[in-house]
Amino acid sequence: MGPVDGGDDAGALEAVAVRALELVEDGARLGLGTGRAAAAFIAALGQAVRDGRLAGVSGVATSESSASAARAAGIPVGGLEEGRLLDLTVDGADEVAPNLDLIKGRGGALVHERIVAAAARRQIILVGSDKLVRRLGERHPIPVEVIRLAGPFVLGRLQALGLSPVVRALPGAPTPALTENGNLTLDCALVGGPLAGAQTARALETAIRAIPGVIDTGLFLGTAERVLVGFPDGRVEILTRQPGSSP
Repeated sequence: MGPVDGGDDAGALEAVAVRALELVEDGARLGLGTGRAAAAFIAALGQAVRDGRLAGVSGVATSESSASAARAAGIPVGGLEEGRLLDLTVDGADEVAPNLDLIKGRGGALVHERIVAAAARRQIILVGSDKLVRRLGERHPIPVEVIRLAGPFVLGRLQALGLSPVVRALPGAPTPALTENGNLTLDCALVGGPLAGAQTARALETAIRAIPGVIDTGLFLGTAERVLVGFPDGRVEILTRQPGSSP
């Protein structure tokens, strides 16, 4: 399934993608996320390889769309290897809270993104400034990936948690949109408003994950080392997780 996230200014994403190249060294093995920000980074990375500014880099893609883009850009794509961490994962996000907690998953690849991020030494997030929020859930629902058989059961359990879930459908069609793993995505609006803070987010994540049939959530809490924020005028601001912030 291809990326569906939108709204970021193309110039802002290009700026952060180019800036992220400063974190990549020759021979690096990179996790390649899914979505418009990740696509901008893959394009910038491919250009750097073709120009001779980087050599020997390879990637592990979180979706077929990202894998295809990487191959087209001249970046070899492989899989994870036992006992060997990726040097860096570069991805986007739908929302970024002040403590760098994230909502991800509008591209339909959140489980793969979770795995690849966990298999990397560092996770770097690229966003436009419109993705910055005061509290998670201000602008986007929380995606929850669910086994298809469990869909109706999980819907009820999520409602009992105070969420308003809907099955994600293909654009312009009633057919459910399936994830990279062939599962459903339930997009969960927060009935009571945005999450109050880091501990509330963690409690909700724990409660959702405890429901049988849930594979993962779009709450990426404590995973990002830094966030590169692009602005329409080409400026890039770097946000770094502070010591002692919520894990």
